[in-house]
Amino acid sequence: MPSRASMSVLFINDKCRMSNDEGRLNAPAFAKLQPDRQMTKSPSSLVIRAWSFFGNILGMKLIEVPAPGFDLAMTLDSGQVFHWEESGGGFVGAIADIAVYVEQRRNVLKVRGREMPAKSSRRQPLSTMVAHYFGLDHPLAEICASFPNDPIMIAARNFCRGLRIIRQPKWECLATFICSSMKQVAHIRQISKALREEFGIARKAFPERGRTIDNYVVHTFPSAARLAKSSERELRKCALGYRAKNLLATARLVSSGTADLEAWSSLSDANLRANLCNLPGVGAKVANCVMLFAYERLRAFPIDVWIERVLRQQYFPRNKRIATGQLRTFSENYFGEHGGYAQQYLFHHARMNKNAKSRARTAAAGK
Repeated sequence: MPSRASMSVLFINDKCRMSNDEGRLNAPAFAKLQPDRQMTKSPSSLVIRAWSFFGNILGMKLIEVPAPGFDLAMTLDSGQVFHWEESGGGFVGAIADIAVYVEQRRNVLKVRGREMPAKSSRRQPLSTMVAHYFGLDHPLAEICASFPNDPIMIAARNFCRGLRIIRQPKWECLATFICSSMKQVAHIRQISKALREEFGIARKAFPERGRTIDNYVVHTFPSAARLAKSSERELRKCALGYRAKNLLATARLVSSGTADLEAWSSLSDANLRANLCNLPGVGAKVANCVMLFAYERLRAFPIDVWIERVLRQQYFPRNKRIATGQLRTFSENYFGEHGGYAQQYLFHHARMNKNAKSRARTAAAGK
């Protein structure tokens, strides 16, 4: 995901924790944050003061953003983005080149972000950026009403109430999903974090009213230009394996302008998919993920291992030999114009159900 992207958030001192007060949604078990060890890496990173739960101490005001019909924690844990980390009563991550803290209290998001430089041509109110990023303008009730009325889709829809498709920066999304090939969500998080820490720079945070409080060290996802200057060997150190070669080659195409991700926004779905599939490391699944999450092509229906299993078991239980291409054609026609949302709900529902069953088996075995 451009000048901004994922962020790695590290606590230097984690003494302040908010209790679960009213309206907090159940947050997923994100990786524990670790103390910062070094602050000397490469381009694009921000260090921000601890916000939210320090807010009352410093008198800092959190901006309120109306968010009816939205589940922040579920959305961030649904396998769309891989850099947000749980912090106190909310989450820390990045939107464009702004480091953001966000928490949810019922139907309201409370946010604070480090502003962009005043000269930035992309400057807009933080509340507008947050609402846009989290897709708060998507007519979710209308979208869900368009889903097929079959038992598995109804179950997924009911389980995923409030889950929205995030609008991601194009380069970050493309690079992240190239790294996701044959990887589980936890592994993708690790790779994303390693890339940010290896190729990001840390800067000292601006002083907050002359007081000294704990800092966050935040690394944005490296730009295509930055990764284009790296080597395959350096990228492999971030646990990319064979993906390093593809990521490097694609970074060079994007950095040189040969692959103009922004210009591709005007292409038809078919042409956009074809262009994406011509990039190293991009097949049909990755292309559809990028179309859905970065280009907002809501018909795009990525088929990964989870979704293929759901389609085969729930929709074609008697046809063991159905080909992946046939599943793709079926999905595009059956799930319709909001197929991307349907896919995300089916994916998250299946993944969470399996995790719950695994925990139950572990608990039973321990008795």
